[in-house]
Amino acid sequence: MMSLSPTLRLGLLALALTTLLAAIGYWNIRPESFMASAPLEEAETIDFYAEKARSIQFQADGSLDYRLTAERLEHVQATDLTRISAPALLLHRGREQPWQVRSQRGEVLPGGDQVELIEQVQVERTDARGRQIRLHTERLSVFPEREFASTAAAVRIEAANGVTTATGLEAYFKDGRMRLLSNVRGQHEIR
Repeated sequence: MMSLSPTLRLGLLALALTTLLAAIGYWNIRPESFMASAPLEEAETIDFYAEKARSIQFQADGSLDYRLTAERLEHVQATDLTRISAPALLLHRGREQPWQVRSQRGEVLPGGDQVELIEQVQVERTDARGRQIRLHTERLSVFPEREFASTAAAVRIEAANGVTTATGLEAYFKDGRMRLLSNVRGQHEIR
């Protein structure tokens, strides 16, 4: 059996230890691990924001389309998502009795075709005869151009003649009609 000199033994041990440390370092600190965290930071980059925002839009004939106010708007550059704090929308669409839509927060999805209203969503309208209707839910997807909204969440509708609850809803703003999807319960007063 051949014996190694103490210098050679120490050199091999140092080489093994160096190789082990390099391997551990590579597994824990790879260049890919730094690249993976970069998109997360970029995904949250806000390229513009507005406080106490107000927007008014008119239709082609000059009649009022809508008024939107919000405490704060933040646009996320990488995803084209706009976060809204305390949005309030008056949806006229040229009609005298507007729909009033409010929530604690919201998100305008890329392209602006869909708005997600989140937390304490309230939709109200008073008709031509002065009757008021209020809808409450925790989440509502609004499609402004289609004058349509929907939710799979629980809803509560308060009208002049009673209260209706349901799970899920489709609302057609143009017609003033709502379709309740399931678990419909009502308590109505007959006059």
